[in-house]
Amino acid sequence: MLNICGISKSYGTRRLFSGVTFTVGSSDHVALIGANGTGKTTLFDIIAGRTPADSGAVSTARGATIGYLRQEEYISCGRTLLEEVSSSCGTLTALADKIRRLQEELATEKDAEASAVLLKKLGELEHLYDARGGYDSSHRAKIILAGLGFSEEDFNRSPLEFSGGWQTRIHLGKLLFINPDILLLDEPTNYLDLETQRWFESYLKQYRGAVLFTSHDRVFINNTADKIIAIEPPEIIFHHGDYDSYVEARKKEEGILQTTARRQEESINRQMRFVERFRYKATKARQVQSRIKLLQKIERVHVPRAGKKIHFNFPEPARSGRVVIELKDVSKAYEAHRVYQGLSLSLERGDKAAIVGANGAGKSTLLRIMAGVLPFESGTRALGHNVETAYFAQHYIETLNPDFTILEELRKAAPDEPEQKLRGLLGSFLFPGDDILKKIDVLSGGEKTRLALCKMLVRPANFILLDEPTNHLDIPSREILADALNEYNGTLCLITHDRSLIADTASKIIEVNRGEARVFSGGYEEYLSYKEAAKEEEGETLAAGPATAPHSTAFSTPSRRELKVKEGELRNALYREITPVNSRIEEVEAQTDTVTGRIKELEVLMADPGHYNDGGNVVAANVEYRELKDRLTALTAEWEDLLERAEAVKEKYRLAREELG
Repeated sequence: MLNICGISKSYGTRRLFSGVTFTVGSSDHVALIGANGTGKTTLFDIIAGRTPADSGAVSTARGATIGYLRQEEYISCGRTLLEEVSSSCGTLTALADKIRRLQEELATEKDAEASAVLLKKLGELEHLYDARGGYDSSHRAKIILAGLGFSEEDFNRSPLEFSGGWQTRIHLGKLLFINPDILLLDEPTNYLDLETQRWFESYLKQYRGAVLFTSHDRVFINNTADKIIAIEPPEIIFHHGDYDSYVEARKKEEGILQTTARRQEESINRQMRFVERFRYKATKARQVQSRIKLLQKIERVHVPRAGKKIHFNFPEPARSGRVVIELKDVSKAYEAHRVYQGLSLSLERGDKAAIVGANGAGKSTLLRIMAGVLPFESGTRALGHNVETAYFAQHYIETLNPDFTILEELRKAAPDEPEQKLRGLLGSFLFPGDDILKKIDVLSGGEKTRLALCKMLVRPANFILLDEPTNHLDIPSREILADALNEYNGTLCLITHDRSLIADTASKIIEVNRGEARVFSGGYEEYLSYKEAAKEEEGETLAAGPATAPHSTAFSTPSRRELKVKEGELRNALYREITPVNSRIEEVEAQTDTVTGRIKELEVLMADPGHYNDGGNVVAANVEYRELKDRLTALTAEWEDLLERAEAVKEKYRLAREELG
């Protein structure tokens, strides 16, 4: 279907790739992977005919069509959204024009024989139009648009009304409607929310043509690709299988190469020792020369540079209170559009929560409210005891000083840390060696994002909020972020479309939908299982007829119902046991704040020389200070004991829940 033969491309002295040769079959689904800047988009542009290659050739099967989704595509037209998609197939549009012209001719034709000829042609065209799905085009377009997240109300809107991310979806919808023989997709999951990603994966699995795509989403690659082409300078690797199997194969291959390289090095060292020992001995001259020639002919085994990062222990954040943040009855609107009304939720120390939901549902709004950077109309936002927040949004990278080097920028965040430690941290974020001396002005978007995240984690707050931290990051960089967040011992709340990052880090899921935020305990896989069970249950409920409420949440089988009852009983028992403990924790934290505040007042007083003019006051202040310090020690000990009791209660009920299955 698609043949790439000897493609090479350079820009100035920088060679992207050389002699690239591969074939894509008529039903292959191929993922093109590689770090940012290795030339993936350039290779796509060459295949699509948008950029000339320096050498080599691209050929396709006769008559094969190519559809190309580039990053940041924009639509310009005067039609409705539905018309734009349903009329995007040029072949169907041409057939429809021919049919219309024949119908006009028939309406004015008086001659019977001529009319018969026109009728025959019209019948043939209508049959062809029907066979190619022309009469079903509007229905197909609606299915595709709905799958990509558009509502029925959107169908009659102009494409020009939609933002850049939604315009990319429109272009993707047009390509899927055209159904080309070869689909080229450059980062197709950008701007797609989690639900839309899952629909798109299902669509691609059933796609009968060839698909060649780039992506930094590990889950998407695993679910859609049956072949991998990896650009790993100075070579290009071809692998049959998904991404995980590719990683395993590379590990084995690198292990073999390392062993081979070690043995080769040992052999070379033995030969060199012989040469050095007998270089000036006449009786061994012939053997020495023979071994020198042998050494010159040896082709060294190349071991690829390890992509795994250096392990780094991040500083421990200050310990916060049990409740980290609590929103109560929060309402937020943008002019006439109300996003939230009476929203309430809370996070506890150690929670790692991912906010999920459709684009436009209010995920970023919720995160910004939690971060304290967005005002709201009513309700309260309360941070817990000793909570410090750090908020990362995409504009955060704009705060980096373009005139600083990478090392200087990190040193600004941690001025007291030794340079060797900063170098180690930067190395763990893929800034090795002299790279740390690069000016920020010349860094790519991904490099700036990595540096900004590195700055945040070198002096971590105990409550971090991240809005789309994986934008611009390739797969190795995303794995670094996942490792760092797993090591982080504070509380985390993030928004990301990267399902691997959610699965690797999240212990809670906050689902935002229609102005509500539901909190699900457990990781991403448990959340998906719950959603699938809810869909099945809803289907069973609807099939039961009018006697059952259409939105009933009751399980359809006795075993499920019994399980739900038992889980409810466990939750109630947990609530009864842990509530007094939590109440006392809050009381102790409030008393600790009061005592700490008074201690600071006394310390300020005792630092004032004038305080010591009155002996009575000095004695009284010293007595009170000692009593308060003792009180603080006792409160701290009680607080730690209460925390352990709360954790023990939770663990007991977690084990009980596991026994339920």
